Amino acid sequence: MSSFCKNADCPSSQRLLAFQTGEIEPVEERAINSHLSACEFCEAEVDFYGCFPPVDEKVTAGRIPQPLFELASALMGDHRGPSILKLTREIDHVYEDSN
Repeated sequence: MSSFCKNADCPSSQRLLAFQTGEIEPVEERAINSHLSACEFCEAEVDFYGCFPPVDEKVTAGRIPQPLFELASALMGDHRGPSILKLTREIDHVYEDSN
């Protein structure tokens, strides 16, 4: 049984994305098609890009509501801010006001 992972002979994720979006040359397309017939991991990665194409716009920290940013920081281990419970209540309040 083979392991489900990317190997040294696998195309890069960038090349697989370019393949999925049709932005590669026919020669490379044939090579990737051949690879996909033997590599379940890369086949799954291409399927993923088909279902969840990357978003062109970049999200900046300034666009994240402060309570949500603090909650994310607390959940990732940065416990310098307010408690998670308090942050959750603040976020609920922010979204109630916006609806």
